[in-house]
Amino acid sequence: MDVSDTSWAIGPFRRPVKRPIITPTEDLMFDCPMRKTAVRWARNHTFNPAATVHEDKVQVLFRAEDGHGDQIAAYTSRIGKAVSKDGISFDIEPEPVIFPANDGYVACEWYGGCEDPRVVRSSDDEFVAYYTMYNRDNPEGAAHKAVLGVASSRDLRNWQKHGAAFAKSGGITAYHKAAGVVQRVENGRLVATTLGGKYWMYWGERSVCLATSDDLIHWTPVCDEQGRLVEVISPREGHFDSALSEVGPNPVLTDKGIVLMYNGKNHKEKGDPGVGDWAYAPGQVLLDPDAPWEVLDRLDQPFLKPDYEYEQGGQYAAGTVFAEGLVLFNGKWHLYYGCSDTYVGVASAPLRNAGAMER
Repeated sequence: MDVSDTSWAIGPFRRPVKRPIITPTEDLMFDCPMRKTAVRWARNHTFNPAATVHEDKVQVLFRAEDGHGDQIAAYTSRIGKAVSKDGISFDIEPEPVIFPANDGYVACEWYGGCEDPRVVRSSDDEFVAYYTMYNRDNPEGAAHKAVLGVASSRDLRNWQKHGAAFAKSGGITAYHKAAGVVQRVENGRLVATTLGGKYWMYWGERSVCLATSDDLIHWTPVCDEQGRLVEVISPREGHFDSALSEVGPNPVLTDKGIVLMYNGKNHKEKGDPGVGDWAYAPGQVLLDPDAPWEVLDRLDQPFLKPDYEYEQGGQYAAGTVFAEGLVLFNGKWHLYYGCSDTYVGVASAPLRNAGAMER
């Protein structure tokens, strides 16, 4: 492939509205089974959204932080749901759908909560969510960490938790999060797909790694002959992803390869001077479907960056366009992203070569 040809990338993306589409609210109350009292579960921040299409509507799962806390990572997070008929104007449902409860996962999810989901549809119309289980200040005395969790649902409202994604493979003891499952376009919608008989997941916050599964629930990390995790991409000095490269929405299988969107964090001293210090901005990488660890091409510049006040003026003031949800809807791509760890934004792009994507 001509490395100067980036026509494989999805886009170009433009913001259809230059404002957040989901914002914090004081109005929503939830009887928290852990605190045993009502909490304003979406009071402080609503951000980092997953997205899918169900019942001809865009359905967004987003991270919401309550009123308990006073700094980044000091709140309890729950995952809420919002629904839209046009992909831009959303109604938030009254209660969270994934949250800490007395369900056997207290040691993984309390007090920190349930964070930063991604959601994929299976071929039999079950939805599977991958989210961060975060046990900040754990009252049970468990080690402080974040773990990639899995939950499934038929209606996006009632979820069955399955625990840690890597638990049956021996587990990963280090802090880990952020996962996207390879999907394809099928009859105009995005559906999880297998490659070589297995599902493939890209995951990780600093470097992007791989895992495989037979059922979308239980995952095995991909390791080399020495037993080390295979790192697909890592931070690049002088670029917008110089501090970290974190998985974004579920990657898409196209006729050119697997297109993975990821979120880069720009290092203050070693990064791209055209992107703010420590700011987050999304990039894209093209991977080989026959060898999902092989990089075919990678954009040198982010395809969006925090340009507007709502993308810079929240609790993460360095600026964030943090992509997590990608859907096909009304003949367009819609990308949903977190803004400054406080709001949800959207960007849209024309749908090119959709027929070629249906492999």
